[in-house]
Amino acid sequence: MSLDANKSYRIILVDDNPITLKLGTGILQKRFSAYPMRSGEQLLAELAGIQPDLILLDIEMPGLDGYQTLRQLQAQESASNRFLAPVVFLTAKTDVGSELEGLELGAVDYITKPFSAPLLLRRVENHILISEQRRELEHLNRQLRGEVRESNQQVSNLESTMLAAITDMVEFRDGVTGGHIERTQRYLRLLVQDLVENGVYLRDMTDWDVGLLVASAPLHDTGKIAIPDAILNKPGRLTAEEFAVMKLHVDYGVQAIERIEHKVARSAFLRYAKIIAATHHEKWDGSGYPLGLAGADIPLQGRLMALGDVYDALISERPYKKAFPASQAAEIISEGRGSHFDPLIVDAFWRKEPQFAEIAQRCQNGCDEADEQTIFTFSPQELTCALHSAA
Repeated sequence: MSLDANKSYRIILVDDNPITLKLGTGILQKRFSAYPMRSGEQLLAELAGIQPDLILLDIEMPGLDGYQTLRQLQAQESASNRFLAPVVFLTAKTDVGSELEGLELGAVDYITKPFSAPLLLRRVENHILISEQRRELEHLNRQLRGEVRESNQQVSNLESTMLAAITDMVEFRDGVTGGHIERTQRYLRLLVQDLVENGVYLRDMTDWDVGLLVASAPLHDTGKIAIPDAILNKPGRLTAEEFAVMKLHVDYGVQAIERIEHKVARSAFLRYAKIIAATHHEKWDGSGYPLGLAGADIPLQGRLMALGDVYDALISERPYKKAFPASQAAEIISEGRGSHFDPLIVDAFWRKEPQFAEIAQRCQNGCDEADEQTIFTFSPQELTCALHSAA
């Protein structure tokens, strides 16, 4: 999904540094209508006349700083019952505490300075996409009473689109090329398919909705959006302190999903998402994180995702490594049998290893329905029926 090429999107950039303001405005004007402002006070005074699609707001400014400005923007929104454009903070800081403070106030993201032009434009585009879907979703919700059946389908499609935009943004921040989300979903389905075909862990899966399980997989690394870019995209090995910060992405992801759970009734999808996000870095021998769970104490959903996620990391190029061939990735998975991974799931992997390699090859930059039809015997719905029948 991309922005409407015929629409002029308005971006307000607020920064007291004239050099940063000029540089940022020049980058934004390549694709958007940019409105540079020197202070939070100017933003508050001129906001109503512009009605922006996104606000890029510096934190450290004389007078009203970014945090104070955001609080006043929210107060104005509440008093006028007007939709507030998403606010992205700009900062030269890289500490987690500062980023969390802004996110808790209601900012949707952080962008570090100095700007990277491609990163700035991509982040702005993603947040506008999410904002537009949010507005459309709110509009549809007001029509639900008279158009329940039709609107339910539209809302479902919008949720899928929003999920795709959010996960795309996480992938882009993580320095991951396209296709990671779709590939890991397919790996997860392959493993479940094999367990069903071979009667493994059927009792653990009797109440599973495989369609919802697979659909929830893209949220497994959502918490990375709260990790500083300097750590997330570091080209070399992380220090012990940096790795401690990186591990926090699990807690951030779980907390984000829990906040959504409090506001919506469709909990099955989010329940799967939270389990996967919380446990896909646990290891069979208990050496994983964040809880150090071991063996069957790790939920089966997390054990499945752990193998698929690691396999895809191995066959993908990352800021800190080159891509491994599928054969080498498979050997590394095998070496982790009984230490990193559930032995029975590794056995399932080897039975499906040719299909794993095929997905890795065919879906290097994303997958399509034709790819899926050539790889899978069962759809998610058929897998669910097979599970229930086996029980």
